[in-house]
Amino acid sequence: MDGDQITKGSILRPNFISHGTLGCKNLEKTREFYEAFLGLECVRTSQNSMMIRLGGQHIYAVVQVGEEKDVMPRHYHNGLDVDTDEEVDAAYKTVLENADEWGIHSVNRPAPIHGTYCFKFWDLDDNCWEILSNPKDGYTWIFEQGDQEGRGHMDRNFRDKRPDR
Repeated sequence: MDGDQITKGSILRPNFISHGTLGCKNLEKTREFYEAFLGLECVRTSQNSMMIRLGGQHIYAVVQVGEEKDVMPRHYHNGLDVDTDEEVDAAYKTVLENADEWGIHSVNRPAPIHGTYCFKFWDLDDNCWEILSNPKDGYTWIFEQGDQEGRGHMDRNFRDKRPDR
């Protein structure tokens, strides 16, 4: 579906969800973590901000807000896709092995959830990240399923609907 098909009939007619925003405590340390550990592409946009991206056109603006930054609740996490469950397990091990060096904390064990296999952790800025196995193009496969009823994507068999299964 292109943007015109998605927004047809809506009051506003945007073309693209282009970005989100994350807060950070120290832009230099955060950039080092994003580039060296998470593998994100970063570009500085001002003395207290940068933009990040990985594998697509959606970006996050990252703004230095200082030490008073709140902890991101787990429901507001940021997903980083990998291809396989084995890659999730390997990432989990890597996160645990490097947690002290990078200020990572509150690492959850991998589990099958909402059609994927994933785990979450919090970074040095208390932002929540999820590493998950997903097919190419991420969660677009869920849109292909249409509206769900009952337990929907929380059903333990929902993962069987993925195109890579």
